[in-house]
Amino acid sequence: MKYLFFILAFISCSILHAQVKFIGSGRIEFEKRSNQFAFFEGESDDNIWVAEMKKNYPKMVSETYVMEFNEEKSMYKLLKEDPAGKYVWGRKPSENDVTIKDVRLGQISLQRDIFEQTYLVKDSIRNYQWRITNETRTIAGFECRKAVTIICDSVYIVAFYTDEITVSSGPESFGGLPGMILGLAVPRLQMTWFATKVELKEPAATTLAPKQKGKTVTWNTYEKDLSKAMSDWGKEGAKILWASLL
Repeated sequence: MKYLFFILAFISCSILHAQVKFIGSGRIEFEKRSNQFAFFEGESDDNIWVAEMKKNYPKMVSETYVMEFNEEKSMYKLLKEDPAGKYVWGRKPSENDVTIKDVRLGQISLQRDIFEQTYLVKDSIRNYQWRITNETRTIAGFECRKAVTIICDSVYIVAFYTDEITVSSGPESFGGLPGMILGLAVPRLQMTWFATKVELKEPAATTLAPKQKGKTVTWNTYEKDLSKAMSDWGKEGAKILWASLL
């Protein structure tokens, strides 16, 4: 009887193990939704430009981003703009922006167009101080756990990650959790990223190593450059800076 118990226990464990998905490569599509008007909150109702902008442009815009990854690297870039294509000045995403993370070496190579300047941030992947909670939600068929952190001293970040995808990466520059981030929210900027599709496929080596260009900087220099350029822009400048550092 004792041997029968151990055999049944072994079979049960084997079945449970077989049901767990551990994914080390694939392709993820993310829907990014953002409130264009959030950057102008607090502006006076007498501001004619803001009033006209709110009348002629949609409040919410939505883009599709794609991430391809394996156990060593991830590549993240724009796939489709908002279908209407009506962006407030400075809000239109750049098809040239691409983020490559070498998760094995802990390095990032991030190309980003900021108005008239193209930056290429080559530095370590940032070490976010995540606090993992017990809250969960299902995203694109994966059970994800909630984690939170703060950037720029006061900007609250909410992430949902799954350890079924073993690569520690996510949208934009985010990562550092024990799995892939499939959901991300920045309440202060009224922006969200949520995975809508996950495909199990091995990316081509060339996909994970696209050509990049721009003014090569570290995270520190990048932030200093943008802070200086937007120092006289008030609250709008601060929000643009936060968005540029995501």
